[in-house]
Amino acid sequence: MKLIGSLTSPYVRKTRVVLAEKKLEYEFVLENVWEQDSTIQQYNPLGKVPCLIMDDGGTLFDSRVIVEYLDTLSPVCRLLPQSGRERAAIKCWEAIADGVLDAAVAITIENVRREPQYRSQAWIDRQYGKIVAALDHMNRSLEEQPAFCTGVNFTLADIAVGCALQYLDLRCEELAWRQDYPQLQRLEEKLRTRPSFISTAPPRN
Repeated sequence: MKLIGSLTSPYVRKTRVVLAEKKLEYEFVLENVWEQDSTIQQYNPLGKVPCLIMDDGGTLFDSRVIVEYLDTLSPVCRLLPQSGRERAAIKCWEAIADGVLDAAVAITIENVRREPQYRSQAWIDRQYGKIVAALDHMNRSLEEQPAFCTGVNFTLADIAVGCALQYLDLRCEELAWRQDYPQLQRLEEKLRTRPSFISTAPPRN
């Protein structure tokens, strides 16, 4: 398999963490979708990463689709139940964590890719509002859990939340989320020591 992506994309990182936890071998192909000579649309018509090229040459895109497929390839470290309410709960955690990422990426694009005179502070503030509301919800939900997002077992929910929190550290440092969300801090400190998170940590640039 080949995974097309960047080192700083949090969606790519989520996929790489899953690959590491599942102990699946793959080739990582770096791609900058912002470059004019990017070839990503040959594999994903939306021009986004991650994109997984499977052994038979077929492609999958969108991190949520990819990680769900990867979990079926090996019995090692099952990250999603096959069905039922627990599976739905884990997918909800992933959805809200990805919502945090969507808002943080939107802020980053507004601040970095748009000319200063065209930036909208109202738009940026709206995205911050989404992040804060999501962090508050996740922190309150964790007060009832002894170890991980959905109980005592490490799942895709924890991977998604961990990647979201660490992306905020990378791109939205001004939030200083740890001081307001102790349950999320506890979880993040636990996740950051896992080899899968250590090996996929993005460069700080």
